[in-house]
Amino acid sequence: MPPSSEAVRPPPSPEALARQDSLATLLSRTALGDRVAFDTLYRQTSAHLLGVVLRIQKDRAQAEDVLQEVYVNVWRSAQSFNPALSQPSTWLGSIARNRAIDSLRRRQSEPSTISRYQAGPDDDTETDMLDKLPSEDPGPLDLLLQASEARALKDCMQGLSTEQQRSLAMAYYQGLTHSEVAEQLNQPLGTVKSWVRRGLQGLKSCLERASLALG
Repeated sequence: MPPSSEAVRPPPSPEALARQDSLATLLSRTALGDRVAFDTLYRQTSAHLLGVVLRIQKDRAQAEDVLQEVYVNVWRSAQSFNPALSQPSTWLGSIARNRAIDSLRRRQSEPSTISRYQAGPDDDTETDMLDKLPSEDPGPLDLLLQASEARALKDCMQGLSTEQQRSLAMAYYQGLTHSEVAEQLNQPLGTVKSWVRRGLQGLKSCLERASLALG
């Protein structure tokens, strides 16, 4: 019988198999809440997954934000990984690709924002404002905590009344005084102060409960 014309894929090397077994073990330990295993998983896979994201999301800063989302997703859904259905690297790569695609969709629906670049004194050069910010190089656990806190704040804000949300947003995100907020909303000053006060109380209670839940 003549040999098949189809190319035969060589079996994975012992090193590749050992790496997949190691990643599967780290994922199973992460699913149990092992943060040391999660940290190790991040260090072993983040460079590769960043490359996966960059093939879809070309903006480096956006890609790094997506990578943070990827590992938050991994932490939360590690228990759903099934080694009988896919290899760890395939499962992780799928999460990275999906998050990168979601990032592009979000960017298309977002309004334009102020550029991070500003013209220099001679108008012939540009300054990247991010270069002036100190680099803190957060690790995976820091990223997880930041994402959890941001999500908690968003969830707690949604639990407030519409009036409280608008008042807090105008007072603390736009920097308006209570009088200016009252003028913008066409409401009595006392009413606006009450909305802000009760909104802050509600946020504080909600965030304290969220902090206890995160442990």
